[in-house]
Amino acid sequence: MISRYQNNPTKKTIDGKEVYKSKIYPNIELRDTDIYVATELGDRLDTLAFQFFGDSSLWWIIASANNIHNGVIGLTEGTILRIPEAYISIIRDFKNVEF
Repeated sequence: MISRYQNNPTKKTIDGKEVYKSKIYPNIELRDTDIYVATELGDRLDTLAFQFFGDSSLWWIIASANNIHNGVIGLTEGTILRIPEAYISIIRDFKNVEF
C-alpha cells in the first residue's frame, strides 16, 4: 500500500502550522486496456479503488485519471469513470516523481 503522503514534504504556514505541500500526480495516459464504469448510488473513489486494485488507498489514481481534483471522494450516480488497468506502472511512475 502506498500512502499519498509518503515522501511528501511539509511546510510551515504563517501561523506556524505544519502542512503538506501540494503534490502533483503523474499524467495518466489513455490506454486501450482502460475500463469504463458508470457509477451507482453510494459509489466512492476509495471503494472503486478497492474493487479494481485491491487497495482503497489508490483512489487517487481514479481521481487523477478522471481529472477529479476537488477533494470529493463521493460520486454522482451515473458518472462515467475511466479505471486505468495499468495501475502498477502508474504507482511505479508516481514513486519516481520529484517534489
